[in-house]
Amino acid sequence: MSLSFDPDQLSFPKDSFINGKPLSGTGADIGVHRPSDGKLVHSFREIDAEDVDVAVTSAHQAFRTSGWASGEPRARSRVMRRWADLIEQHGDELARMEAAFSSRPIAETRTRDVPVTAEIVRFYGECAARMDGEVLATRSDIYSLTIPEPYGVVAAISPWNVPMILAMIKVAPALAAGNAVVIKPSELTPFSLLRIAELAIEAGLPAGLFNVLIGTGSKTGSALVRHPLVRYVSFTGSTATGAAIMAEAARHGLKPVSLELGGKNPQIVFADAPDLDQVARIVANAATRNSGQLCFCGSRLIVERRIADRFLSAVKAGMQAAIAGPTWEETTSLPPIINKTQQDRISNIVSRARDTGAEALIGGEAFEAGGGHFYKPTLITCPSDSNVIFEEEVFGPVLAVQTFDDAEEALKLADHPLYGLTAGIHTSNIDRALHTAKAVDAGMVWVNCYGRSMDIASPFGGHKQSGFGKDFGVAGFEKYFNKKSVWVQLNTPT
Repeated sequence: MSLSFDPDQLSFPKDSFINGKPLSGTGADIGVHRPSDGKLVHSFREIDAEDVDVAVTSAHQAFRTSGWASGEPRARSRVMRRWADLIEQHGDELARMEAAFSSRPIAETRTRDVPVTAEIVRFYGECAARMDGEVLATRSDIYSLTIPEPYGVVAAISPWNVPMILAMIKVAPALAAGNAVVIKPSELTPFSLLRIAELAIEAGLPAGLFNVLIGTGSKTGSALVRHPLVRYVSFTGSTATGAAIMAEAARHGLKPVSLELGGKNPQIVFADAPDLDQVARIVANAATRNSGQLCFCGSRLIVERRIADRFLSAVKAGMQAAIAGPTWEETTSLPPIINKTQQDRISNIVSRARDTGAEALIGGEAFEAGGGHFYKPTLITCPSDSNVIFEEEVFGPVLAVQTFDDAEEALKLADHPLYGLTAGIHTSNIDRALHTAKAVDAGMVWVNCYGRSMDIASPFGGHKQSGFGKDFGVAGFEKYFNKKSVWVQLNTPT
């Protein structure tokens, strides 16, 4: 059965979601366009500062009075299991909604994004039933305890590139830990998260604990971070925006912040890599998947010089095999760029790179198709290691190539002055693999593969200006707790 569908046949939520029900904002209109054909599908009223106050206040009240945080943790677990089941049951609806209104192809949203989203909710539901404090070693008349406690209201801000997963990897663990959540998804891609919020109420989540606000970062997002009842802030997006959010959180309450930011991620290929043709396909896919609109996109290829010509030929073939098209066609593997602004940004970076000596071996051009904005898969080289193409995060299907003669040179090229999000290493030598994985300055390293699997257990987050704090795994759950220490002096029984 084909996964392709007619986007004009979809229904979708049309308002923000506050205190368990749809609620329109009172700000200016925000138009939402389909990236694949540019069609205006809906206009939201933006959530302004007064609306943010309503949402955060209702979340705070629900946190204090619903019993969600103070009740049995296994009760939270049961609700989250029902929620995960509902997400799976509505899988076709959510996958189509996610594909139609974002840059995610239906072939990925149905087979990956929806199952991973459901598994995220289920995984953290299990964590809720297993959270532990500690009894510390003391003398016999003392009990020293640590108790994990939820912060209260967590503010989350999520991006447009993988909307469901990158929103729910914040929402699910924060709720499982007993917090209330107010999230601002990207105003470009809000629909799937709004539907998931409706399903949460159906699963039994108390109203007010999960609120979805539609608005811009400068207004809605800023008001959310500044709100005095917000106790923790979690953000995924660009490094520049993350720095601004961190500064606002510091000025308005010294709130702890978790940031998952940009990357300029190296893929290091040694001559002894297993099955170079397969590795070439991995490298090509890592650069073109979601048209390069991924924070962990493998955007730098660092290949051993003695195999470079042969290997680049195979990478070219892999990149050129990507099929451009609308996200609702099952065959599409090169989806549109999210909008014209982002397409122009990609073009500008490539143009500046060429002006300073870079050469595009393939691609290097924007194009339009069916009303959508696209960019050709681009393989680019430059004799200078300081070219902009090696330094700036492009967020498009652009792979910059460098060559090396030994492992020391490879590591030097892999090191980026700002970013340290992910890296890939391809070699048959286990000693080299482990040495390189340890030496490369990145928060996530893949060996003889590239990109997150559907596994939830491994934590994800960056070094340097790629951020701090982890999403996924148990670490992505524990960060939503404050630890309280309790010291009990026992009296001698009489």
